[in-house]
Amino acid sequence: MEMQHQPVLLEETMDLLAVSAGGLWVDGTVGLGGHAQEILRRSGPEGRLLGVDKDAQALAATRDRLAHEAGRLRLEQADYRDIPRLLAGEAPRGVLLDLGVSSLQLDDADRGFSFKRDGPLDMRMDPRGGPTAADLVNRLPERELADLIFRYGEERGSRRVARGIVWARERAPFRTTGELAACVRRSLSRPGPRGIDPATRTFQALRIAVNDELAGLGDCLRDLAATLAPGGRLVVIAFHSLEDREVKQAFRELAGPGFRLVTRKPLRPGPDEEQRNPRARSARLRALEKVAA
Repeated sequence: MEMQHQPVLLEETMDLLAVSAGGLWVDGTVGLGGHAQEILRRSGPEGRLLGVDKDAQALAATRDRLAHEAGRLRLEQADYRDIPRLLAGEAPRGVLLDLGVSSLQLDDADRGFSFKRDGPLDMRMDPRGGPTAADLVNRLPERELADLIFRYGEERGSRRVARGIVWARERAPFRTTGELAACVRRSLSRPGPRGIDPATRTFQALRIAVNDELAGLGDCLRDLAATLAPGGRLVVIAFHSLEDREVKQAFRELAGPGFRLVTRKPLRPGPDEEQRNPRARSARLRALEKVAA
């Protein structure tokens, strides 16, 4: 698992966080701990890290990976929107959010995130409750399903996809990712841009809806910025235009008295990183700094 994990834009992220010795740092989407490990290394020997993730499996993997740093690491199973509460008034020197799905989730067929691996149609980052992707595709009316796929997947063929799903589920309910992916491909009958699988946007839309990923994101970023120590930075990696739009808007609204934009435009992976880690190709990195009094 650790061999497969490649944290996206690692050097660029550490530079924008301006990680240095000491202080409290937050990784709000700790995943498999790649960014967290580097934060702990650079903030040592006295720096501390609060790592947050909704995924218990990811937290367990990070706890094992960073067992040697147990004294400086606090892990919490929670949504990143809960970070202000978890901080309990303590001001971090930097907060990182790496939005989207992790390698652990994509590579485990049983989690149901990937159209490349057949598994249960689940997609929940926190499997303790809430509707699954199967619940949505088997129960939503055709129009609601089309609207969801268009809104969160920006899929121009959303009506054809929804029509194909409804036609297929009348014959048998969807149970696996493979069944859904095949249905979407049949409905669109065209390749995506740059050879991207036609099922990509529909799976993205369902994942966002299942995990309520965009709800209150802008408000959350404003709350996180307010928690920072003077000179502290909020750094966000987004993986699709909907997330990045929310981040850009929130940062621009905050820029002015009290905060400054560190990145006018998002940083993107270079050709070497894209070749080494194709999943990084859509990453967009932005940073905001709380101005010191």
